[in-house]
Amino acid sequence: MRILPLALAALLIPSVALAQCGGSFSGFVESLKQEALTAGYDRTTVNGFFKGARQDQKVLRADRAQGVFQKPFIDFSRHLISQNRIDRGRSMAQKYDSTFRRIEATYGINRGVLLAFWAFETDYGAFQGDFNTRNALITLAHDCRRPALFRPQIFSALELYKRGNFDPARTTGAWAGEIGMVQMLPQDILDNGVDADGDGHVSLKTSAPDALMSGAKMLSHLGWQPGQPWLQEVTLPRDLDLAQTGIETKLSVRDWQRQGLRAKEGSLASGNMKASLLLPQGHRGPAFLAYPNFDVYFEWNQSFTYVLTAAYFANRLEGASIYNAGKPDQGLSNAQMKQLQQRLQNLGYDVGKVDGILGAKTRAAVQTEQQRLGLPADAWPTPALLKRL
Repeated sequence: MRILPLALAALLIPSVALAQCGGSFSGFVESLKQEALTAGYDRTTVNGFFKGARQDQKVLRADRAQGVFQKPFIDFSRHLISQNRIDRGRSMAQKYDSTFRRIEATYGINRGVLLAFWAFETDYGAFQGDFNTRNALITLAHDCRRPALFRPQIFSALELYKRGNFDPARTTGAWAGEIGMVQMLPQDILDNGVDADGDGHVSLKTSAPDALMSGAKMLSHLGWQPGQPWLQEVTLPRDLDLAQTGIETKLSVRDWQRQGLRAKEGSLASGNMKASLLLPQGHRGPAFLAYPNFDVYFEWNQSFTYVLTAAYFANRLEGASIYNAGKPDQGLSNAQMKQLQQRLQNLGYDVGKVDGILGAKTRAAVQTEQQRLGLPADAWPTPALLKRL
């Protein structure tokens, strides 16, 4: 799922527009039409795009029911990664070898990276979503939870319609407005759409070359460094300073080596490259070194668990072995995680919404409290930590 960070989305529209949400849905649509006319679109185009627009309650239910992200990394990754997906990914790599070679030559992005997104977003194009894209975007913009994120995408879809590359009545995709095999938002398509098969159209729903090249261009636009690694499994020394782990701490590979980190397979990257040590389920579970390209994944999706799983799956598709799951300490149930977040809030931490999801803010607060209480500061919340708090 391709979701823009809220801070970035807020820059795309004037502040006066951010307040325009809620109220009568028909009145909201009329305000969008007037804004489009003011922006210079002709009335025929505007009326054609908004004709038949309606609120979609299924979109709102989907937006509030993302329970899969509450799973810890091991469960989540095992849920998404199957041998069948690996086999199909390798088959797709062969089938579209010429496209992947072009991607590698043009953008320096390994095929495993695109294959992983392709697999997770739409199961290699098999399930692209059946939500009407225009209605989904208008519904989410009308809903006052995140209007700054979705409202700009309505006008991007309008621009695609003007260019003949969007059918407001028939274009479908994911509930959050993403379209095509690698699920790109309308603005991403405008910025990064590539007609890779040369038929004169950017067809992300029906052309795998178009979808893959467009996804690669978007990753490049977001800052992907050509030919550089993104994630690598490592083994830990027994005396590692766990307080230095986490996505916010970046040390040179040389410094990690001095502390005793070793690659599980192959060699670590260049000694000068910065990297973060990630322990998704604590110091007894899997361990990964995340390189600068890993940060680009968060421009695609904001979920730490999804991002880490996608990056790891890219490694598997490139030939890496299954990670060492270790024996992580017991985690928290959803109800316990909410209790933990509430207690952290009461202590003055900003953990975002109390939703039972172990996100970046909750991890940071957990790590700080673990240090204060003399527990292993690996950012993995346990019943023992909850009891101490």
